[in-house]
Amino acid sequence: MFNAKIILTSICLMVSWALAAKEYAESGVEMMPVQVSEHAWYVKGMSGTATENEGFVSNAGFVITPAGVVVYDALGSPSLGNKLLGEIRKITDQPIVKLILGHYHADHIYGAQVFKEQGAEVLAPIGAYKYIDSTRGRERLEERRISLFPWVDDETYIVKPDRIVKQSESFTLGGIKFLMNIVGPAHSDGDMTLYIENDRVLFSGDLIFEGRVPYLGSSDSKFWLETLEKMEVQSLQGLIPGHGAAAKEPTKTVSLTRRYLAFVRGEMGLAVDELQAFDEAYQQTDWSAFSELPAFKEANRKNAYLVYLSLEAETLDD
Repeated sequence: MFNAKIILTSICLMVSWALAAKEYAESGVEMMPVQVSEHAWYVKGMSGTATENEGFVSNAGFVITPAGVVVYDALGSPSLGNKLLGEIRKITDQPIVKLILGHYHADHIYGAQVFKEQGAEVLAPIGAYKYIDSTRGRERLEERRISLFPWVDDETYIVKPDRIVKQSESFTLGGIKFLMNIVGPAHSDGDMTLYIENDRVLFSGDLIFEGRVPYLGSSDSKFWLETLEKMEVQSLQGLIPGHGAAAKEPTKTVSLTRRYLAFVRGEMGLAVDELQAFDEAYQQTDWSAFSELPAFKEANRKNAYLVYLSLEAETLDD
């Protein structure tokens, strides 16, 4: 009787997923889960801009426990989220218990509705509602409905969290201990990492980029840099960044993002101190240490300009 009940439950879960799958445009991207530890997996987004590769440019991860699955981030469209769910279902029929959104940016959240429909509790860091309620959040969704149609369409919406995590906290599921670490407004209005204590694996979200220039956007680069300087990564078995491959050498991966932030802030800080125009300062800066990295052409000038403006604002606040 017990086995029959388990089988019936599994069949119901599979049918539920299959019905949900029909609601989304089929994604043609290649998505291959990679196992990084006993319980933790991730899928790696492709390099390029957000509107390339059907929006599959960011990473997402999942942790399989005996009591269910915890997903970290949800990718850049419902179609991608649904494809991720399908890949999870190839490995386990355990229910999706929690979806943890490390931060609210378009390339990480539009797949959330898929997991919400599966009954997952959606958790997000304090600060998330600054994006959810913002004009830029609504405008970005409208833009994606055009640039990523049919994978993002009129039925796509920004999922609101079931609960806001206001301070770092831990929970245990199926004997696996998780730590949700609230970082604060660094890369976004609110950032949260996820650490799997049993496996010594960290999902860093966009606080860390592997082998590419990070996108700074509306970040507080000063706070972000301070956060990276405090991170203890020596004991990690695995580090899964928000973009790029899982780090084989976590310390070096953190170092690249940290060095880039420090360099941009240092060079633009000199320009602000000397009242130098941005265009002149940018042209005179030697970017050779980073110019061969992926996304440099797409992101670097915009990053430098945003840091230049933020440093001007910091000077006024002093």
